[in-house]
Amino acid sequence: MIFRFMDANKADFPIRFMASRLGVSTSGFYDWRHRQDNPCKRVRKDTEPTGIILDIWRQSRGTYGAPRVWAELRLGQDIRVGRKRVERLMRQAGIEGVYRRRQRGCTRRNPNAIPSDDLVNRRFNAQGPDRLWVSDITEHPTREGKVYLAVVVDAWSRRVVGWSIADHLRTELVVDALDMAIWRRRPTNDSGLVHHSDHVTQYTSWAFGQRLREAGLLGSMGTVGDALDNAMAESFFGTLQLELLDRRTWTTRRELAQAIFEYIEAFYNPERRHSGIDYRSPIDYEHRHTTIEAVA
Repeated sequence: MIFRFMDANKADFPIRFMASRLGVSTSGFYDWRHRQDNPCKRVRKDTEPTGIILDIWRQSRGTYGAPRVWAELRLGQDIRVGRKRVERLMRQAGIEGVYRRRQRGCTRRNPNAIPSDDLVNRRFNAQGPDRLWVSDITEHPTREGKVYLAVVVDAWSRRVVGWSIADHLRTELVVDALDMAIWRRRPTNDSGLVHHSDHVTQYTSWAFGQRLREAGLLGSMGTVGDALDNAMAESFFGTLQLELLDRRTWTTRRELAQAIFEYIEAFYNPERRHSGIDYRSPIDYEHRHTTIEAVA
C-alpha cells in the first residue's frame, strides 16, 4: 500500500515530496495515519476475537473452517459471537479450513467368499454407544512404500475405538483393529453389537468371521461397489486424508505410522469437533452421555 510505504520512508523523504511522486495527496496520507493511531470501534472490537480465532485455528493444525472455529468459541470458550463475523474475521486474517478431496481405495473383493447380510441398510444413526461399529481399510504412500490402516469407528460417537497400522494387507490387519476395539469397549456376548464393513477379502475371511463370532458380534456388509453402504467409515478416511495424509510427503513408514497414531489419539478422538454430534469431539460427546445417564 502506498501510504504504508510513505510511512516507512518518512525519515528519509518529505511527505509532500513522496505524495507528489506517487500521485496521492498529503491530506489522504494524514487521514490514513490518523486512522492507524485511532482505530474505529469495530476494529478495536475485532482485535481480540481475531487473536482467539487464530489460536483456535492453529490448535486445529490449520484444519478448522469457520463452522468449527465458531463451535469452539461457543462451546469450548463460552464466547458469544456470530458465525458470519467469524467468517469475516477469518477472511481478513487470511486463514481458512481444508477442503475435502476424493479418496483413494485400496481393497479387493474375494468373489468366492460368502458375505454377511446387510443389517444396517445405510442407517448409521445408532442410538447409543457400542450398538454399531463400522470398519474399513485405507492406504497411503511413503518413500519406503505403502502404509495400510484399518479402523473400527463407533457410529454413535464417531470415536475410533480400534485401529491397526501395518505394511501389508493380510487379514491380521483388520483382526488387530477389531481386537483393540473389543479390548477397549468390552462388549458382552449378548450385546447385539453390529460390526459393519464392505466385502473386501480381509473382512470376508474365515479368521475375521471367527473373531466376530467369538466376541458375540453380528457381522454386516453393504452391497458390492457402493461406497454409501459404508459411508461413515469412508467419511473418517476422507477426513484423515484431508487433514493429515495429503498435507505433506512422508519419508518413512514409521514416520507416517506415528503421525496417524498421534492424529487419532491426540486430536481426532479427544479434540476434533464433529458436525454430526453437535460439534463435540467424540470423547466429549461420550463423556456428556455418561454424565447425563448417571444423573438420570
